[in-house]
Amino acid sequence: MAAVTAAMVKELREMTGAGMMDCKKALAATEGDMDKAIEFLREKGLATAQKKAGRIAAEGIVYTVVSDDEKKAVVVEVNAETDFVAKNEKFRSYVADVAAQALNTTASDIEGFLAEKWSKDESMTVQEALAAQISVIGENMNIRRFQQVEEANGFVASYIHAGGKIGVLVDVETDVINDAVKEMARNVAMQAAALKPLYTSEKEVDAAYIEKEKEILTVAAKNEKPDANDKIINGMVMGRIKKELKEICLLDQVYVKAEDGKQSVANYVAEVAKANGAKIEIKKFVRFETGEGLQKKEENFAEEVAKQMGM
Repeated sequence: MAAVTAAMVKELREMTGAGMMDCKKALAATEGDMDKAIEFLREKGLATAQKKAGRIAAEGIVYTVVSDDEKKAVVVEVNAETDFVAKNEKFRSYVADVAAQALNTTASDIEGFLAEKWSKDESMTVQEALAAQISVIGENMNIRRFQQVEEANGFVASYIHAGGKIGVLVDVETDVINDAVKEMARNVAMQAAALKPLYTSEKEVDAAYIEKEKEILTVAAKNEKPDANDKIINGMVMGRIKKELKEICLLDQVYVKAEDGKQSVANYVAEVAKANGAKIEIKKFVRFETGEGLQKKEENFAEEVAKQMGM
């Protein structure tokens, strides 16, 4: 019996689009025979998915679900090949089901999530239910990622932009929960959606990142002012780093709705806290953007028509 290796599992997954655990089971059941493993997966209902697995699924939607008590929330991204399918009600309904399951999953990663029982039909896994949807909808699809956020001492706010293009969750620790505080949280989520920060505050920024930026900016400053002494160069570098942090840290960004165009998000949150006699801390945020980092297909409509007509 051939030993099942990680490389074999990876190869079978790329060939079929099936989940990692399903591929491992298939190879174990067929003693490492790749062709028989593909047949095994086809018999499990993954045949149609196999034909479509090579297509790039870079469209789709981001979806959020918040628990009734607003203490827990999840954001998920599910991809499809085309924007047309992403707007399809059947696809959107399926994504809502995926999000509902992700809200309560104990899985720590996508592989674990795909391997668990599908809550709407426990005779199949999440991966097998996905394969069934691929068969029905007719496009390659992918449950790309999910992230849960929990806040026992406050609430989690959510915001969806452009019908699912961007989804944001904001973790708000507070001793006062009212309409004004909730509106503040939604505004902060909208800020994160619009200005795409990388961190919540400077405290999150990796020290190694700062050091690397210092190196790059120091060289740039010396090229710009070759006769300047170290004190001047250091001042230029630190000023530029401070400016950069104000752009990439959510709480340090200029609040987009600020009337004076200067108020930071942190100062806006403090203002709302003071007005409502509350202690408020924005602990973190999660921002998903559909297709972020994925290569999208370049479609040539004329070529596609010609291909379909056999020209």
